Amino acid sequence: MTAFRLFLTFCAGMSLLALVLYGWDKCKAKHRRWRIRESVLLGCALLGGAAGALLGMLLFRHKTRHWYFWAAVLLGLLWQIAAAVLLL
Repeated sequence: MTAFRLFLTFCAGMSLLALVLYGWDKCKAKHRRWRIRESVLLGCALLGGAAGALLGMLLFRHKTRHWYFWAAVLLGLLWQIAAAVLLL
């Protein structure tokens, strides 16, 4: 498997994880339960799951009022696109 395909597979897996975590955290917030740490949500976005994090933010309307979530997700998305282009 080429490095490009491996990177895309990793990012797809991290994006799926980020999407699930954002949805799960939104559900926990609605039911006033213990939440997922913001550092976990942000870290997941920065470490390959920016697309899923962005989708989770928009789909679940979760963490959209925090500027640092937007910044982290967009920064993560930019570096992941740049890395994919370099690997291609």
